Amino acid sequence: MSERKPPGGESLYRGPAGKPRDKRERERDRQGRAPAATAPADRRPPLRERVEATADAAPRVPQEQRIYGLNACLALFAQRPESLRKVWLLESRIPKLKAVLAYCVKQRLGYTIVENEDLEKLSGSAHHEGVVFGAMPSDEQNLSHWLRDLPKGPAIAIWLDGVGNPHNLGAILRSAAHFGVSALLLPKDSTLHLSGAAARVAEGGAEAVPMVRLGRSDNSLAQLASAGFAVAATVVRGGQSLYATTLPERLVLLMGAEQAGVDPALAQASSFKLAIPGSGAVESLNVASATSVVLGEWWRQNVATAKKSP
Repeated sequence: MSERKPPGGESLYRGPAGKPRDKRERERDRQGRAPAATAPADRRPPLRERVEATADAAPRVPQEQRIYGLNACLALFAQRPESLRKVWLLESRIPKLKAVLAYCVKQRLGYTIVENEDLEKLSGSAHHEGVVFGAMPSDEQNLSHWLRDLPKGPAIAIWLDGVGNPHNLGAILRSAAHFGVSALLLPKDSTLHLSGAAARVAEGGAEAVPMVRLGRSDNSLAQLASAGFAVAATVVRGGQSLYATTLPERLVLLMGAEQAGVDPALAQASSFKLAIPGSGAVESLNVASATSVVLGEWWRQNVATAKKSP
């Protein structure tokens, strides 16, 4: 029996000679269906784009941190013991941490007596001071909620623009706690966070100063102005002398990174610019030292003087 072929010499089940078709195409021919066209809009984006979109949409889950340093750990326990998850310590630290260990027993949290080498591995530092906590990070506030709950009267906050070194952050937090800073303001896209190194350098100060996450810079500046805050940008050149300036009782201190300084657009939008006079032997102080100097002067003018008044 001869095979019946359609015009053009094509088989019922095969395409033109020399162009083999796959199994799915042959099955569609058998069923008498033409392949459905796929609209470009229905195509799935590349895997990388799908993963990034999912990451952007999903809320960030807080990750347990390793906090180390005796004062940092004691301050965390005093302020938010519910954040504690695990404790590792040297035997010699038991007397200083009796209350912590009693809490661990009561709450059925794990604690382990370890050697110095173990603490170095756990903390990633030789400066662990005999104790490491596993703890959940404290929650960041948003600017609107922070302003709503802020008491009336003198208040100073620090806006960190581009600062990324954890040791600078820790030193700033220590000074901030000493001078009663109301908050540390972090830009929307800043990756700066409280690490174990920053907490240790802060010597407990990290638990006294809340971190506030900002939105868009222009909106944040407008909100702060509405709450009565002036914004002072610290600059190396072109600013008025800190010691010749009357600092307002509600002030946001805008501090920039070591090399780049404050973003020019932010500096331009600030209420005024400040410079710290010195001998000129070096160009400037580092960001942590400069922050401490300005905080001390603000405290002298707005808090210490007020306390002396009858």
